Amino acid sequence: MIGFSTPWLLAALAALPVLWWLLRLIPPSPRLVRFPAITWLYGLQGQRDTAARTPWWLLLLRLIILALIVAGSAGPVLHPEAPPRSDTPLLLVIDDGWAAARAWDQRRQAALDILAEAGRRARPIHLLATAPPTDGAAIAVLGPMTATSARAVIQGLEPKPWPTDHAAAAGAVSALGHDHVIEVMWIGDGIDSGHGKALATALQSLGGGVTVLTAPTGHILRQQAGGGDPPVLTISRLPGSLGDERLAIRATDGNNQVLGREEALIAAGQTRATVPLRLPAEVRNRLTRVDIENETSAATTLLLDENWKRRVVALAGGGDDSTPLLAPLYYVERALSPHAELIKGEMSALMSRRPDALIVADLPLPDGTGDILKWVEQGGVLVRFAGPATARMVSAGGAGDGLLPVRLRAGGRSLGGAMSWTEPQALAGFAENAPLAGLRLDPEIRISAQVLAEPAPELAERGWAHLSDGTPLITAARRGQGWLVLIHTSANAAWSNLPLSGVFPDLMRRLIVLGHSAGTTSGTLAASEVLDGFGRRHPASGVVEALPADHAALAPSPQHPPGLYGPDEGRVAFNLGPRLADPVALALPSGITVRAIDQRAAALDLSGSLLAAALVLLVLDQMVAVVWRGWRRPAAVLLMLGLIAAPQARAAPHENTDDAFALRAVLSTRLAFVHTGDGFVDGKTRAGLTALSRLVGERSTARLDTPMAVDLERDPVLFFPIVYWPLSAAQKPPSAAAMDKLNAYLRSGGMIVLDTGVESANTADPAILRNLTQGLAVPPLIMVDGNHVLTRSFYLLKELPGRWDGAVWVAETGGDGPDGVSPVVVGGNDWAGAWALDGQGRPSFPCVPGGERQRELAWRFGVNLVMYALTGNYKADQVHLPAILERLGQ
Repeated sequence: MIGFSTPWLLAALAALPVLWWLLRLIPPSPRLVRFPAITWLYGLQGQRDTAARTPWWLLLLRLIILALIVAGSAGPVLHPEAPPRSDTPLLLVIDDGWAAARAWDQRRQAALDILAEAGRRARPIHLLATAPPTDGAAIAVLGPMTATSARAVIQGLEPKPWPTDHAAAAGAVSALGHDHVIEVMWIGDGIDSGHGKALATALQSLGGGVTVLTAPTGHILRQQAGGGDPPVLTISRLPGSLGDERLAIRATDGNNQVLGREEALIAAGQTRATVPLRLPAEVRNRLTRVDIENETSAATTLLLDENWKRRVVALAGGGDDSTPLLAPLYYVERALSPHAELIKGEMSALMSRRPDALIVADLPLPDGTGDILKWVEQGGVLVRFAGPATARMVSAGGAGDGLLPVRLRAGGRSLGGAMSWTEPQALAGFAENAPLAGLRLDPEIRISAQVLAEPAPELAERGWAHLSDGTPLITAARRGQGWLVLIHTSANAAWSNLPLSGVFPDLMRRLIVLGHSAGTTSGTLAASEVLDGFGRRHPASGVVEALPADHAALAPSPQHPPGLYGPDEGRVAFNLGPRLADPVALALPSGITVRAIDQRAAALDLSGSLLAAALVLLVLDQMVAVVWRGWRRPAAVLLMLGLIAAPQARAAPHENTDDAFALRAVLSTRLAFVHTGDGFVDGKTRAGLTALSRLVGERSTARLDTPMAVDLERDPVLFFPIVYWPLSAAQKPPSAAAMDKLNAYLRSGGMIVLDTGVESANTADPAILRNLTQGLAVPPLIMVDGNHVLTRSFYLLKELPGRWDGAVWVAETGGDGPDGVSPVVVGGNDWAGAWALDGQGRPSFPCVPGGERQRELAWRFGVNLVMYALTGNYKADQVHLPAILERLGQ
């Protein structure tokens, strides 16, 4: 099926028969021949000859040319979308939650095809993304806007590492004021978030019809509850998926080296599969990430922290194995055996194994045991339980044996004792500023006996759990890199029912990993690295908040995206998959058209093909005319050669001929940045250049409009004074044609800023620069010093930092143009990251190591950079200022 964006132009075809008749009446132009006319007067005859006519085949050729021009100008499109009316507004809805990461390119291309069709019909566009934005803003309908503006939004859109919010999206649709029908195209993920039907109903209320395009939905990867060895992973998929599905789980270390791989099969009709990850303990402890192979998504990625590692835990004072239920460490063994390698024996033999933790049940240790204390200071965790032996030791005249976190009082506390309770005490809770914060509280826990700590100023800080009367039940103290922990009651059920409670296994697991973490000093964990929708790790920024200690029921969101939280030595993994329920298919109301996204044939614009065919036939017509009239007509020959050369001249640049792009670029001065395809990098760069453009206007008389993204393969770059190119290892090198375009830009006086530090300070790798800029005419470079114009073009600077503080390189001899400006500025300082601000005007990223003073210097460098590009080296005389002043003095 072929449609036309401007079908009224086809009315011109009705004039072709009239044109045929006129051309048949009018003879062709007479052929001009230079000759002595008198020669032809001899033998003249008196009759009149009929005037010659244009040959019918030439006339037909010219009519075909005209028909092709008319048809091409009418905007012919193959497989067009047929809206009710050409001016009907379009609402494009996109589910951009975690499930959309799979087949995202297919979803985005479908959206661009829809926008291209709407653009040909000049339809007003509204956009709605159903996942909460990364900046924490509310979900809202954007528009109305042109197709060109909507295309820019879609190109910058990426899946989010959290679910969609169809309830908020439905509210945004209901708040959309409209006085006419709106057609809806919904590129959905097929998952019911709980309010999918409400959103569908709200879309139907717009009155223009709803079409839903579906694409493959992503999987969910989780670790099976309860832990165990080996750890068991589960993979879930959307119900209704057809056929067997074979997947592979990949386990990698911090260097992205694959250390393990297990295959999984989800059988036909099933929605999940389980896979045990069998790895030796030493290999398992090196893992930092587990994901599904060939599926990049936050929901198929598990980041691993210290809790994943299998610990070696030594048990001392286990008692008689013949009565296990009465053994002091029976319940400890039951709690830790699925998660750790447990060893028993004599104390000297245990310490020779260098365990991660040592758990002692009511066993007094020799005072000043050097080996144990040294082991603790090197990162070990000593967990001790109280009991009758400990109480007797204290009553005998000791406040402790040197391996306790607090001094103990003589005389324990128990029901019916000297310091008796009238009833067992309940557990009041865990300290919010301690590593046990967030553990669920079991109201059934009762303590009938305990050993008491001596009152001391540090007792409040060292108390991690307290009873209802305020006395500490668990105390702990740092020793070097390790911990001394005392649980003031017994390890069995003799003094309390704590070992019988459901919180006891979680408590013990928290304690045995203490030596490998910082032991947080507050109840929250600052964000370190977060995942994007594709499961890629990025530095935390923007609205990301600290993770509360009690985050077991917390759902990922813009404020708490999945990732790693806490200090480097004790990071906590906050993953998306374990916090998602099994996906449920969305049931849509009747009256909505549903089809697979790959069943929609992309609209193909035939205008270029028809106009190109007309041009070819026009060249053929001119060749016939030249032969007819003779090659000595120079104008005709030049016209023919020009027409032949025109297609090559048009095909060479491969640039964007969008008038809107060119007008936006030239009507105001703007900075530009290279579109890398990485949503995080592009978003950070846009935010940084936007903030810099605003700052330049505040601190100088220069006025810059909002920056623009340029596609090196498609867009022209000649309009911009500066092109900022953030380089990362994931980018693909531009084509030779794109490099030729950049070289022409540099020769014309443009400037490219090459930044290799956009991911971290460690990525400022010269190999990345060489790989991505191969073919770019980069001149010999020198390091910027205090005498370069770039340090004096506006502010007087000695350093040119960004987020990082590294060297900056420029052309050795300046530029080839009259302004003497270096065509390239090279560094790895992530200047855009230092300039970037969030929606509230707050810095999005920290500056290392100089903090806010370094950020101010980064701002000043940005102003200097813009002035340097706009004004050239007019301040170069400042470099020679001392010599000039000396001459003036003479």
